[in-house]
Amino acid sequence: MVVAGALRLGQISVDGDDVYWIEGRPAEEGRYALVRRSAAGEVCDVLPAHSNARSRVHEYGGLSYVADGGTVWFVEFDDQRVYAQAAGEQPRALTPAQDLRYADMVIDSTRSRLICVHEDHTRGGAEAVNLVAAVPFSGGSPQPLVAGADFYAAPRVSPDGTRLCWLSWNHPNMPWDGTELWVADIGSDGSLGAARLVAGSASESIAQPTWSPGGVLHFISDRSGFWNPYRCPEEGPPVPLAEIAAEFCPPAWALGYQSYVFLDETRIACVPNVNGEASLCILDSSSGDLQEVTTPYTDMGAYLCVRSNSLVMDAASPQHPLAVVAVHTGSGDIEVYRQSFEVSVDGGYISVPEAIEYPTENGLRAHGFYYPPTNKDVVAPDGERPPLLVRSHGGPTAAASSVLNLDVQYWTSRGIGILDVNYGGSTGYGREYRQRLDGQWGVVDVDDCVNAARYLVARGDVDGARLLIDGGSAGGYTTLCALTFRDAFAAGASHYGIGDLTIFAHETHKFESRYLQRLVGPLPERADLYHDRSPINYVDRLSCPVILFQGLEDEIVPPNQAELMFAALRRKGLPCAYLAFPGEQHGLRRAENIRRALEAELYFFSRVFGFELADAIEPVAIENM
Repeated sequence: MVVAGALRLGQISVDGDDVYWIEGRPAEEGRYALVRRSAAGEVCDVLPAHSNARSRVHEYGGLSYVADGGTVWFVEFDDQRVYAQAAGEQPRALTPAQDLRYADMVIDSTRSRLICVHEDHTRGGAEAVNLVAAVPFSGGSPQPLVAGADFYAAPRVSPDGTRLCWLSWNHPNMPWDGTELWVADIGSDGSLGAARLVAGSASESIAQPTWSPGGVLHFISDRSGFWNPYRCPEEGPPVPLAEIAAEFCPPAWALGYQSYVFLDETRIACVPNVNGEASLCILDSSSGDLQEVTTPYTDMGAYLCVRSNSLVMDAASPQHPLAVVAVHTGSGDIEVYRQSFEVSVDGGYISVPEAIEYPTENGLRAHGFYYPPTNKDVVAPDGERPPLLVRSHGGPTAAASSVLNLDVQYWTSRGIGILDVNYGGSTGYGREYRQRLDGQWGVVDVDDCVNAARYLVARGDVDGARLLIDGGSAGGYTTLCALTFRDAFAAGASHYGIGDLTIFAHETHKFESRYLQRLVGPLPERADLYHDRSPINYVDRLSCPVILFQGLEDEIVPPNQAELMFAALRRKGLPCAYLAFPGEQHGLRRAENIRRALEAELYFFSRVFGFELADAIEPVAIENM
C-alpha cells in the first residue's frame, strides 16, 4: 500500500478549462508524468510514455512545464532540454543539446517566447552560472535577459506584456534568508530596460511576485516576522495586506510555487499557515478582511490556481491523502481530481496525529506531531509502553506535516509510535523560530529531537529504553548527530544524511554550497565548528546500531558521506548496515527501492530490539551483529 500510495503530486496549472499537474510515479522508475484533466473530466497523460518532465535547476528543480492553448513546453529530465508539444504532435526540441538547464517557465506571448530561469553548466569545473533567459518558440540558443546575481527565480510578465519582474539573491543567502525583487520594462526588441529594485534585501525574504489582473505587482515578504502579502503601488513603499502571525507561503526549495491567486483585482485566494496548519481564505486587499473557506484540509496551496468558478490546488489532512482538488468558490463543494493513493485503509489502522508543543533548551518551546501506535486488531500487554521513532525532517529549513502518510502508518500499525519533530529552524512558525538554527545546526535540532522524545517518555506515552531516530538529508545529519553526541536513542537510520560537514561544504551543488555558512559558520574561519559537529570525527562516542541508505547518483549529498560513515562504524565494531541504490538521486523515487528501504529499516530495528516481525521481509546484511 505504501508503494501504491507514493504518487508525488504538484506543479498544478490551468490552461483555459484544462487542469495540468505533475505526477511522480514510483511504479514507472520515479518518472514525472505530465497529466491533463479536460473540461469534460477526462484525465490522461500528455507526453509520450518515456518522457520525464523534471528540471534539475538548483538540483531540486521546480516548475518544469507551461501550457497555453493546448501546447505544452516542458523540460525533459534526461537531457534537460526544453521541448514543445502541440496537440496531436510529437515533442520538438527547442534548446541546444548542451549542459544547460531550465525551469520556472512563463509565456511571453507578445514576443512568442518563453522566459525562464536558466542554469549554465558548460564551464567545466567552474560554478554553474544562473540567469534569466528567453527561449524563442521557434527554438535556438537561450537569449540572456538578466545576469550577474548568483541565483534567480520567479520571472513573471505583466498582463499587458510591458514589464518583467524577478527575484535574485547571492551567496551565502538561501531564498528564505534574503532576496531582492526587481522590475524592468520590456523593449520592443524583447530586451530589458533599466532594472528597478522594488523590495527586499540580504535580510528580507521576498517570495512569489505576482501581477494582479490590472497589472499591480504583489509579493510575499517576511519583513513583519512572518511571510505576509504586500502590494507594490506605483509610488511609495509596499502596502501590507494582512500583517498577521501566519505564513502565506512555504520555503522556496523548488521553483514555481504559487500560494496565492487573484479572483479579481482586489480578492485574493490564499492559504495562511498558523503553527503548522493551513486554511483556505479569501483576502480582500482593499479592506484587509480575511474570510476562511471551509474545507477538510489542513495542508494545502503550494500550487493554487483559478479555473472558472473553482480554486484548484494541492490539499491534504491527517484523514485525507495528498490530492489535486477543486473547491467551488460559491458553494464550497469539493471535487477530487487525483489522489496520491487510491487504496482504501480501514480507519482502525490509521493513527491520527496529536500536535504537541514541548519545552526545550534555553526556556524555549518547540513543536511536533505525535502518532501513537494504532491497530484495531492488537492490544498491547498491560503496563508496556511502545517504542518511539523520532523523525527529523530534511531541509533543515522545511517542516514536518500532519497529512495522511502511509509511510508513517506503516510504523504505527506495527506498534511503533512516530514523533515528527518541527525543531527550531523549521518553517511555519515565523522568521524568529526559523532563525533559531543560525549557527546552531547540529545543536538546536538535536536538542529539540531529544527533548521531544523525553517529553513523551515523561508523559508515559512511550518506552524510554526503546527510543529510535531517523531522518533524510539534513534530517539524516540530525540523526547521526543525535546518535553520536547524545545518549537518548538506542538505534537510528540515516537516509542520505551528512556525516562530514567539511566535505559536504566543499562538494555539494551550487544552490547549497554556502548554506552552511549561516547554519554553522564561515569557512575557513570556523573550520573548528565543522570538525566538531561532524559525526564522522567522533565515532568513538557512538555506541548504538546504525543503518544507512543512499542513492548512488545523489548530487546534493554525495554517496561518499554514507560510505565514510559506514566504514567508520564497521571499524568501531558497531552493528551497522548500508544499502546503496543505483539510479537514485536525492531521495528514493522507484517503487521497489521505496519498499526495500522501508522494510530494511524495520528489519534492522527488529534485530536491535529482538522482536518478531509480522511480515516476511528480505533480510539485511548487518555487520558486527
